[in-house]
Amino acid sequence: MKIIVTGAKGQLGTDVCIELNRRGHEVIGIDRDELDITDEKAVYTLFEEVRPQAVIHCAAYTAVDKAESEENLCRAVNVLGTGYLAKAAAAIGAKFLYISTDYVFDGNKEGEYFPDDPISPRSVYGLTKAEGEAQVKAALDRFFIVRISWVFGINGNNFVKTMLRLAESKTELNVVCDQIGSPTYTPDLSRLLADMIETEKYGVYHATNEGVCSWYEFACEIFRLAGKNVKVHSVTTEEYLKLVPQQAKRPKNSVMNKAKLAEEGFNALPEWKDALQRFMAKVKS
Repeated sequence: MKIIVTGAKGQLGTDVCIELNRRGHEVIGIDRDELDITDEKAVYTLFEEVRPQAVIHCAAYTAVDKAESEENLCRAVNVLGTGYLAKAAAAIGAKFLYISTDYVFDGNKEGEYFPDDPISPRSVYGLTKAEGEAQVKAALDRFFIVRISWVFGINGNNFVKTMLRLAESKTELNVVCDQIGSPTYTPDLSRLLADMIETEKYGVYHATNEGVCSWYEFACEIFRLAGKNVKVHSVTTEEYLKLVPQQAKRPKNSVMNKAKLAEEGFNALPEWKDALQRFMAKVKS
């Protein structure tokens, strides 16, 4: 299958391209250097030339705090760009898979979020990703929307790399204990996305590694595996914001129900501690 992957040089896109190539697909990886997805004419021109059979849309504006002061730019990428890509895919009959986020939820629910739960984003980033979902639904009768959370991988910046970097100069750290969710390891997720795009099992899905933790528990496990002697203090969101102000509001509960994956015959991602262990082994090698 001929597949366009947007954000191909990013944290997730890089691993998606690797997985698709491994399976023998013809992969056209595009990043901002190759295509400005906010340029509608450029998007349509590329799609007419390439004629992909599928699109996996990983590109996004993801600077959560900066988005609060760069709403126009964030909206251009996450809403307009997504809309142009979805319409271009619809025009040539290509499958379309859009990567969304736990930030479309407000995080106030007790218990897991299901794919059909009402969305209520609390940040510019979350709002634009939700509006991106709406663009996909408006342009296409059949689509994949995959919401993910707490992403980490070898490429790009993420929480794990930040913790490892801080461990080089800090002996004590404050980490939030009352925000819970599930980490998502990009190689594991990439296998699932490749599985999905090879099917006609369209719909809205939640996809993360198995298991739930707080950012505090995540940090403790990172330092344990890395053999770093860092004292981690668990603090509430309110306590942390007094020490380190943040512009964007984070959902306190990012736990998403993934039962639909099994219902549609897709394999669950491995447990997050297993994924972190594999990540750490790659970092050390």
